[in-house]
Amino acid sequence: MDARSILSPAETEATLAGSGFRNSQSHLVGAFTTADFRSAVQFVDAVADVAEELNHHPDVRLAWGHVEFALTSHDVGGVTRRDVALALRIRAIADELGATPA
Repeated sequence: MDARSILSPAETEATLAGSGFRNSQSHLVGAFTTADFRSAVQFVDAVADVAEELNHHPDVRLAWGHVEFALTSHDVGGVTRRDVALALRIRAIADELGATPA
């Protein structure tokens, strides 16, 4: 399976277990809680660095102590291995910065 193949929720369930992300058909969605607004911004900033590195950019919703991500591969209209890889990197950043799945 190549990086552009669309993955079903069943195909991503095991890999995403415990990550804070779930496959909602056309997007991976994940929400995280942080200590305050500044830590939420730092989390988003760290994710931005990884997104640039991967050239794969999430939609982000930022609020006081809360960050939500939506990941999709717009070029193919669904979730691909690229989205799963980014979700796992986001979770690793969350762990490093003390953010927890909401």
